[in-house]
Amino acid sequence: MRTRRRILVRGVVQGVGFRPFVYTTAAELSLTGRVSNDSSGVVIEVEGAARELDEFERRVRCQPPPLAVVESLESTETPVRGGTGFHIADTTRDGGGRTLASPDVAICAECADELRNPADRRYRHPFVNCTNCGPRFTIIASLPYDRDRTSMAEFPMCDACAREYADPADRRFHAQPIACPDCGPTLGYTGPGEGDPVSAARELLRRGGILAVKGIGGYHLACDAANEDAVAELRRRKRRGDKPFALMAPDLTTARAIVEVDDAAADLLTSPARPIVLLPRRRSDSTSTVSEEIPTPAPSVAPRNPDLGVMLAYAPLHLLLFGLPGDPPGPRALVMTSGNLGGEPICYDDADARERLACLADAWLSHNRRIVVPCDDSVVRLVDGVELPVRRSRGYAPLPLALPAPMPPTLAVGADLKNTCAVADGRYAWLSQHIGDMDDLATLRAFTEAERHLEELTAVRPVQLAADAHPRYRSTAWAEQHADGRPIRTVQHHHAHIAAVMGENGLDPAATVLGIAFDGTGFGPDGAIWGAEVLAAGYKGYRRLAHLRYVPLAGGDLSVRRPYRMALAHLRAAGIDWTEDIPSVLACPAGERKVLAHQLDTGFGCVPTSSMGRLFDAVSSLAGVRHEVDYEAQAAIELEGLSRGADTGTGRYEFAVPSGKAARGRGVAAIDPTPVIAAVVADVRAGVPAEIVGARFHAAVARLILALAVEYGTASTPVALSGGVFQNALLFSAARTLLRENGFQVLCHRRLPPNDGGLAFGQLLAIGAG
Repeated sequence: MRTRRRILVRGVVQGVGFRPFVYTTAAELSLTGRVSNDSSGVVIEVEGAARELDEFERRVRCQPPPLAVVESLESTETPVRGGTGFHIADTTRDGGGRTLASPDVAICAECADELRNPADRRYRHPFVNCTNCGPRFTIIASLPYDRDRTSMAEFPMCDACAREYADPADRRFHAQPIACPDCGPTLGYTGPGEGDPVSAARELLRRGGILAVKGIGGYHLACDAANEDAVAELRRRKRRGDKPFALMAPDLTTARAIVEVDDAAADLLTSPARPIVLLPRRRSDSTSTVSEEIPTPAPSVAPRNPDLGVMLAYAPLHLLLFGLPGDPPGPRALVMTSGNLGGEPICYDDADARERLACLADAWLSHNRRIVVPCDDSVVRLVDGVELPVRRSRGYAPLPLALPAPMPPTLAVGADLKNTCAVADGRYAWLSQHIGDMDDLATLRAFTEAERHLEELTAVRPVQLAADAHPRYRSTAWAEQHADGRPIRTVQHHHAHIAAVMGENGLDPAATVLGIAFDGTGFGPDGAIWGAEVLAAGYKGYRRLAHLRYVPLAGGDLSVRRPYRMALAHLRAAGIDWTEDIPSVLACPAGERKVLAHQLDTGFGCVPTSSMGRLFDAVSSLAGVRHEVDYEAQAAIELEGLSRGADTGTGRYEFAVPSGKAARGRGVAAIDPTPVIAAVVADVRAGVPAEIVGARFHAAVARLILALAVEYGTASTPVALSGGVFQNALLFSAARTLLRENGFQVLCHRRLPPNDGGLAFGQLLAIGAG
């Protein structure tokens, strides 16, 4: 007996080959009907025997195409209509729901083979793609995802592409970015050299030039990673200080010659997202059998950093730039960094790039496919073989995250550093791509555009806004300027961190945790700068149980840029004299030392801080590792790098952890770092190497976290770790191990960064969960 069903599939189901998958599945099961896209997702009307219909639903739910994400499947019985065959219908614009946009996806193996095959009509085509790969998020203006709603609308298909596009059996069936050399976007090159654009660009790189390359989500600045002069010049032009550059390799073999790549790292490097992965430099005694002909990255790529950020070529243009068989040789690895000056958003508009990158690049390799919205590369590190995001952007945005309870349409504007925004409606939230630090007018404009685009893709029209409680955050000011009468609710910074990790781990609305939030800065209700907080927290609120004892932050950002000032502040708070046998004291000029002493004595120009990030800075300076920084967390990063693998020996540092009685009496306890500061100074004076001092300090902070869990938590209460300090792999691994070995359930980030890049999600949950 024949029956007919109407099936609505919601999720990431457009632009990922879902309709051809439905078509072929129905054909294999001899079912009739139709499939179409609409604003709700994919709508299927299918008719046949009940047994085959059940099997059809099972395959759709459990065996979708590789890039699809099936969030829900609703099936209802409808009257039998009869008919023959199964066909794919045009997109409809009704449905009253929403579908989800796919992230940009790295080139697949089939398209890479076509790119290299001289007999294929897409041989050397810089824009080869199919339903399994290519640009998505950055070319979509609005949904449903059809070509006329993307920047590919500007390129009418030739007859051959149109046939592929219309053929359900073809890998490019309804691949909206489909193109070929006859009808697709074209490359252009401006700069010295002759020949086709790619060859001229490759030769420029080989000769040590700096190239602006237009990619999927914006412009990169590229140079030969093994050429010290080129890398140093790019660093100088970009005004990047010592901040590490990312590297791009053409393949996994080359990556293995540069960094240590285990199975987990290989899976991540070759995943469809193709993020930048932070990995240890390859050891000189490595037993790897990869070719020794691959040059070592130049020293200026990542000065004094044990890790390198490496990604594999993810666009066909990248593969062409490295060269196909028979091409003249070019660099084996490239520095591939965002096309911008330090602190500015990435360039993605051609005219803007020509203006802003004029003083940075020697030549331009661009194309005429418009980027609708910029999207920087994602950054990930592996801790104990598990993924820990550092920056969530290309390849991940705008995939949704589930919410523990429905909430009304809401916009969260995040924080001022590593900003992302987020929207939510019902049971899902969508985070934007990485936007950047909100200290530049261009970044504020980029934020406005990213927020508008996110609303357009999700069809969320916020009725309320969430913002950080800091009264001078630019993100909060943006919310006030764009509220248009809608209510704004502010969320304390560290509460948002803990709410984010709770939500990411799927805790229900009534859950509570012991939250440990360690970071560099966050505004506290008492006017202090918080940063090492122990919270009894739920989604709806928190209670502060303990914090690192306040020390004066003299001169605000000046003490952030000069860690020796934080070291001197901690010395003064610990009652230790500023003698010049301490590296931090010697690093502070005598005149500045006098002024700083007056500030600390009088409180002039000082604000109290409990920041763990600033304590890491102080210890880095005390150990003689880093006294001034060029980029955020540089002092802590270099201290961590030195400390890896170091033997702590018999030395041991310990914080003074107050009794939990004060917290049970509704008081707030102060954790005293004085014993740690005194022990560090004693070791430094005794000539203990910086790497051992650093290792002992990391171990002390890990033990502190366990002591806090024991003193303020219970065996049945999860311990939630969040905040930028937990990007420190050495600390994070040690703390999580200690907690688990002592019977605690540990909640940590896996899909969002622990830094402020995940804060918007926590803001949503703090005002809406439950």
